[in-house]
Amino acid sequence: MIVWINGTFSAGKTSTARELTRILPDSTLYDPELVGDALRRLLPRKRLAEVSDYQDLPSWRRLVVDTAAAMLAELGGVLVVPMTLLRQEYRDEIFGGLAARRIPVRHVLLAPAETILRHRIATRREPGSPEEVDLHVRQWAYDHIPVYRQALGWLTADAHVIDNGTLSVRQTAELIAEAVRTEAAGICDIVQTPEPTRETVAAGVLLFDDEDRVLLVDPTYKPGWEFPGGVVEAGEAPARAGVREVAEELGIDLDRVPGLLVVDWEPPVRPAYGGLRLLFDGGRLSAGAAARLRLPGPELRAWRFATEAEAAELLPPVRYERLRWALRARERGRPLYLEGGAPTP
Repeated sequence: MIVWINGTFSAGKTSTARELTRILPDSTLYDPELVGDALRRLLPRKRLAEVSDYQDLPSWRRLVVDTAAAMLAELGGVLVVPMTLLRQEYRDEIFGGLAARRIPVRHVLLAPAETILRHRIATRREPGSPEEVDLHVRQWAYDHIPVYRQALGWLTADAHVIDNGTLSVRQTAELIAEAVRTEAAGICDIVQTPEPTRETVAAGVLLFDDEDRVLLVDPTYKPGWEFPGGVVEAGEAPARAGVREVAEELGIDLDRVPGLLVVDWEPPVRPAYGGLRLLFDGGRLSAGAAARLRLPGPELRAWRFATEAEAAELLPPVRYERLRWALRARERGRPLYLEGGAPTP
């Protein structure tokens, strides 16, 4: 199990995590900051210059998950992880990766009042560091307060919140330990999707409203919006898989087998295996059907109808290209074959 202690800079995560390992039996401190330090030494300067934060590196997010899994396989017990996660898509990717490895996560947010945060930042010193380094660290922490404030909406909905503004480190750790024991800090409700071990076939279904906007869904277990659909099971016809997924995800029973719009071969890009991605035309949803949409909590957090321009902002680039050509195929009345999101001649 993992106890993930979240919060913005100077919330008291690391000191609380150290104290918590003294209270929780069979627990070990795992600080993903060390993964970031390693990547700073390993990656070329040119690559590091392309990002403002090591969390923006896909390799960091993958290594955080892989290292946690390796440590739990080696040690068992509980990993206590003090790490700021303010971008929901990064939380989705990391917690989804842990869920795929059957590693339960209890998410705790330390949330002192902003006045207390600012006071802690102002008096913060890095041991052995010159004053200019302290000033840089303080400014970094100040700059992230608005980002943290903006993230509080999803953080407070996702995590067990503790206001540790007037608490000692020991008192905060004891509250977390009690929340873990009583399950007040519950296991994150996130779908467990095993990582593929080979190429996969996935079927998505495009559903439209009366304005020809396309229905998109926001998965909890990976970054970016998606189409309703999922991986085709062994022995299952792809179109039937799309129908099944729409019923499971949205509670909509399609009355016909949807027509094919796009077959896209997604090339393998490590660590992903790639495979075939198919998009089908599920037709228009009536206003009444749209009003009855129901989302499964562990898998999807939201849905919306989007124009093509809005979808470009919501979907990762590869998925958007797939959608763009699917819409062209729908206009032309004939399916298209793509490779890596681009049609062949």
